[in-house]
Amino acid sequence: MSTSDTQHDDATPDLAARFDQALEQVSQASRFAKTLHTGKVLQLAGRLLCQPQGAEQLYQRATAIEHSGLFSGTDWAHPEILQADITVQTLRLGAPDDISLEALSELRLLAVAQGELPHDALSAEQAHHYLAQVLALNLDLLFETGGEAIRVRQGRMAVAVRGVLQLLVSRIGYDNIIDRLIEEIWRILAQRPVRVDHLKAMITQIAACLYNPSITLSNSRGADRLVSALFGPTQASVEDPGLEVYAERLQGMDNQALQQEASGFARAMHDTGLVSAYQPVFLRFAVSQSTDLVSAALGLSATGRDALLCYQDLVYALIKASVFPETAQAAYGLALMLERGVLFAPPVAPALWRQLGQTLSANADAAIVQALGDIRPAKVQLIAGVLGVLGLPLGVGQGNNPTCQSARAISMWAYNDPDYLLQMIVWATRDDDLVMHFEGQRLSSKELALTTPAIAPLDVDAVSAVLVPHLDRIYHAMGALCADRGDDPHRWINPEFHGWWVGRGFKLAVDLPTGHLSDYEAFVRYFYACYHPLHNGNQPLIYPQPVGLAVTDSAARFVGWHAITIQRVTLDQDDVMRVYFYNPNNDSGQDLGNGVKVSTEGRGERFGESSLPVAEFVSRLYIFHYDPLEHIDPAGVPAEDVAEVEALARGSWALER
Repeated sequence: MSTSDTQHDDATPDLAARFDQALEQVSQASRFAKTLHTGKVLQLAGRLLCQPQGAEQLYQRATAIEHSGLFSGTDWAHPEILQADITVQTLRLGAPDDISLEALSELRLLAVAQGELPHDALSAEQAHHYLAQVLALNLDLLFETGGEAIRVRQGRMAVAVRGVLQLLVSRIGYDNIIDRLIEEIWRILAQRPVRVDHLKAMITQIAACLYNPSITLSNSRGADRLVSALFGPTQASVEDPGLEVYAERLQGMDNQALQQEASGFARAMHDTGLVSAYQPVFLRFAVSQSTDLVSAALGLSATGRDALLCYQDLVYALIKASVFPETAQAAYGLALMLERGVLFAPPVAPALWRQLGQTLSANADAAIVQALGDIRPAKVQLIAGVLGVLGLPLGVGQGNNPTCQSARAISMWAYNDPDYLLQMIVWATRDDDLVMHFEGQRLSSKELALTTPAIAPLDVDAVSAVLVPHLDRIYHAMGALCADRGDDPHRWINPEFHGWWVGRGFKLAVDLPTGHLSDYEAFVRYFYACYHPLHNGNQPLIYPQPVGLAVTDSAARFVGWHAITIQRVTLDQDDVMRVYFYNPNNDSGQDLGNGVKVSTEGRGERFGESSLPVAEFVSRLYIFHYDPLEHIDPAGVPAEDVAEVEALARGSWALER
């Protein structure tokens, strides 16, 4: 053993002891004084992580680290809202203390995932899912394929980062990590989110591993289709020749070859929900050739083709203004918007022409750049975002927004009232203002900004980036106006905020002052009588309706209240009556405990929908709206249906209510 090795081995116990002492100081400090002691803990953690077995030693202290309050006052204090894609920047470009804090957080989450550290806000499955994403996004650091530039930027912390990632893989399971990540990517893609940047980043990392001769993967099931969809979806792009070379190839193709290219792009796009950077190159070329090529490349049915032919000038203008390699997903949004027939609503086409000609305010421009970067001008990204939201209204994700109400509203308007959404986008991006009314009282987001600043969302689509701050202010102002009415404020907010089609009838499952269940049997009976086709005269749901869920974790413990939208109630292929709903979370596949697992595909779900059998859904419901003028018969709902729901509710969120 060399002298340096001896020094390392001798230093590690001493460092660990000093770390324990520093952590104890943080633990003993008052809430306001903790930050005075955290710097020393992070410095020692960074040094310890650079030592052999340092990550393992800190992992053994995960419980003490979590309970010390080290994460208090930081983004890491709420692990349930952490975004895995943010770790990419932190682990590569972060200051040493930030890297140390990120590493300690991941080791803490590993303890949660392994069942060694129970956490009130995070289940073991959620922690495992998050860490799998972290590994997927940082495979180059794990396999040391990131290049010298990254190692130079990381400095001495490169060793620390790799040690933590290796520990994560060793505990989660190195052999099947790639397969599990691929399955996870396919599962999320099945929900057709508007934003897929993080998924594309994962696929890029997986591709680098697949084609690196120094890395041996035992199994890569499903990876080839994802990689080819991004980097080689057609015969002329199969070897990923580069955009300039591909553009040159198009110039020399005959009509049959071009048709084959178009079909390849459409097949890959509709199969995966991903758009290759080569497809915008083809579409921009096809616009100068023929409508047939454009239609084929977008994979349009008769409905979409009719819309394209009726509004060809507008569609071509949208392609030229927004479909670039950097905004490739706009092509998928455009295709689905045409398929939905949105352009046949008289106000939509002129509203889109206005959007094409509009100049953005400085604030709107800055909001889009802050959320999405400056890979293309903000106006380009906004038009691309509009196409994405109108094409995939159930793919709007709230990410780390402060509320889920605004994301739900944007989705509902894109689905049900697209011309109103386009009008709101103009107000927000031209005037820096939204004006809505609450029971006749005017509410201006610009005026409210003087007293109610809103947090700018960073992990959302362009439409959400410009609208959410305005909508959040108005939503909170509406809440303040009815806060003293002695009932849940959503009774009055939802119809005023979302639209006239929201039912004015309202049912609440809990008594607000006590938090206990309140006339729960009537609550269940009313829902069945209003929404269940076998109890409401087989009346289908005409307009999506906002409702509130009592969200539980995989152990059926209450987590919090959440805003979603009921889309429809109908039988699945196995004749099970299910509620199909929109959840503004970026990932809607959740285990709510006691066998209640949300389905996102395979049970008749349309893209972006989640579903549950009616009884399971109602067991997690706490508010809903209905039309009080409709004839309903709550007394006719069978007692056994009510009992089934009540048992599920009392075994989960209502356990102590």
